[in-house]
Amino acid sequence: MGRADERRARQKGARRAKKAAKQGGIRRFFTWKMVLGYFVGLGALGVGAFAILYFSVKVPPANAEAQAEANIYKYSDGSIMAKEGAVNRESVPLSKIPKKVQHTFVAAENKDFYTDSGVSFSGTARGLINTALGRGKQGGSTITQQFVKNYYLSQEQTVSRKLKELVISLKVDQDKSKDYILQGYINTSYYGRGAYGIQAAARAYYNKDVDKLTVAQGAYLAALLQAPSQYDYSTAGPNGKKLVVARWNYILNNMVEKDWLSKSERDGLKFDKPIAPRPIPGLDGQAGYVILAAKQELYKAGVSESEVEAGGWTVTLNIDKKKQKALEKAVRTELTDKLDPKKRKVDGNAQVGAVSVDPKTGGIVAMYGGAGATEHYFNNATRSDYQPASTFKPLILASAYENGSTTQNGTPITSKTLYDGTSRRPVKGSDTAFAPPNEDNKSYGPINVQKAMNKSVNSVFAQMAVDVGLSKVKNTAMDLGMVGDVKNGFDVRPAMSLGVMGASPKEMAGVYATLDNHGKKVTPAFVKSAQKGEDQQADLPDPTNGQAISRGAADSVTQVLTGVVDDGTGQAVRTKGQEMAGKTGTSDDNKSAWFTGYTPDLVTSVGMFGELKGKGTQVSLKGTAGGGRVNGGDFPARIWSAYMGSTLNGSSTTKFDLDTELNNVAPTTPAATESEEDPTTSPPPTEDESPTPSKSPTPDDTPTAPTTPPTPSTPPSTPPSAPTITTPVTPPGNEDGGGDQGQSLG
Repeated sequence: MGRADERRARQKGARRAKKAAKQGGIRRFFTWKMVLGYFVGLGALGVGAFAILYFSVKVPPANAEAQAEANIYKYSDGSIMAKEGAVNRESVPLSKIPKKVQHTFVAAENKDFYTDSGVSFSGTARGLINTALGRGKQGGSTITQQFVKNYYLSQEQTVSRKLKELVISLKVDQDKSKDYILQGYINTSYYGRGAYGIQAAARAYYNKDVDKLTVAQGAYLAALLQAPSQYDYSTAGPNGKKLVVARWNYILNNMVEKDWLSKSERDGLKFDKPIAPRPIPGLDGQAGYVILAAKQELYKAGVSESEVEAGGWTVTLNIDKKKQKALEKAVRTELTDKLDPKKRKVDGNAQVGAVSVDPKTGGIVAMYGGAGATEHYFNNATRSDYQPASTFKPLILASAYENGSTTQNGTPITSKTLYDGTSRRPVKGSDTAFAPPNEDNKSYGPINVQKAMNKSVNSVFAQMAVDVGLSKVKNTAMDLGMVGDVKNGFDVRPAMSLGVMGASPKEMAGVYATLDNHGKKVTPAFVKSAQKGEDQQADLPDPTNGQAISRGAADSVTQVLTGVVDDGTGQAVRTKGQEMAGKTGTSDDNKSAWFTGYTPDLVTSVGMFGELKGKGTQVSLKGTAGGGRVNGGDFPARIWSAYMGSTLNGSSTTKFDLDTELNNVAPTTPAATESEEDPTTSPPPTEDESPTPSKSPTPDDTPTAPTTPPTPSTPPSTPPSAPTITTPVTPPGNEDGGGDQGQSLG
């Protein structure tokens, strides 16, 4: 071997030795035996740690929350409105609960309850991980774990609480019988409607004692535990109803699988709808309405029903004690004192709802929900099953300003734009025929938008909605805070211009508060703050957040609405020196009447509804208190005026700070001429030619009315410039001309 070969051999050997040394170092720590040892060691440590935990954690006595604390509700000034402390609960022995009803709860929550160890390690591990990562509340617990959480521990979501729950559940499962655990679980769970335990739930949902429950009824009560509020069939929306019925079927199918129910018996069962909610004892008067509404806000903010109902919360409301009393007095003096149901049956059908909002904070400072929560369960201030009627018209104008809309001939839509105010005039530019009458079928001929708003002219705003674009109008309305209820919907069609969708006084107060707040979105809120102890506080959203529409658009609508108060259907609310804006509304067949209005500092919406006493059916208000038709300018405006006047309390008057970039000064309505042209389709006048108070219009530069206005009994002929429309819909003529959903309104 030469020297070169020897050198290469030495280098190769050195590399092998270096590699062997390196591998030997790694293998010293990671041989398969050592890896196995590590796992065994870690397992032993885990077992040891769990053993220490197991012997150190004792089964505690029943927690204080299992016995419930009072919730305290305060006015905005800190004084107490109400205390809610008596928990609606009555524990019953398991022997009183029918066996098959017991099985519905096991089938719903924990099919293997009778054979398991009391815990679900996989579910607990998943819950621990999600809690540590801040992912919120997670399911996966056994019936034993849920009983332990309800009876021995708290509802807090922490890793330490979940570990305690695991250990205590194992011990309880060893020391107590399955019947004891199931009895405790069924008696401590929350079912909604203020009911704790199955006996209270049986009374609340089926008005019977627990021993009279059927399997179908038991399955429904078991289904409720997953989401008590969402699954209350009487008040749930379409999706909630579908979900609870699906869970009801799931429970019964599980019972068949476990041989607790025969297939034939299961096939013969039908879903048993619960009775309507009844008033909760103690929640009477307006305080009852406010407390229930406040709870709904807390639920929406993420505080569970069981947490609220367990008690211990201090809830500070936005309700102002003086304003609340003033609103209640206004309703009493302006309406209810004048009603005599014994003398006039219609007087027993009159319902009132009202909400007053601070536009700067979004706080609800006063609310009237009806005769009292124990007398009339549904809150008239938050119900959304009645039409807002002409109080919707300002939203059409707001959409026109926001979108820079024009008439079909290209004229910008402002307060001085001229329209044809002929009653039953068919709208142009719509695929759907619609020809609404004005109040008393009155025709106005050419009329500017300001006057049309003052007089609530249906034909003008039906055409304007089409000019702006129905979808754009709906989008603006929703941006301002309207939703529309499930029954009446929010269909995109010309009839929408008459406010035929559903809305609540709370909703309309929020819409007008957004206008008053210069277009910044206002979502009215009952709750100012809610806290339990020192650490637990509800995370409430900001009631004023984001710009819904531009300030120019909002302020321009406000300027127009001051005209309704000064020289229109809202004159009943005028107060010398105080600037006010508002709009009246009267729905089809006089089933609802509204006045929603505002000053720079306060917004109030008053709705009056005809509801057949004891039936909930919508009926006409005509004849209430011995009068005739009830318009928005009658009782609603009087209630509004009495309340708002009392809130001024002798203080200096205020004026709107408006930034109306759109030049909303309205001219006097020009006289009609002999021209056949339609105001909304004639050539747009130039700025210099626009009609003004100081310039008399001529046939060449001013849109005019048709030559011969139709009589009330004869619909007008379609102007030459309009598209052909067949069979226009003509609902009954009142202020708004709106039809109920049973009519074909276009």
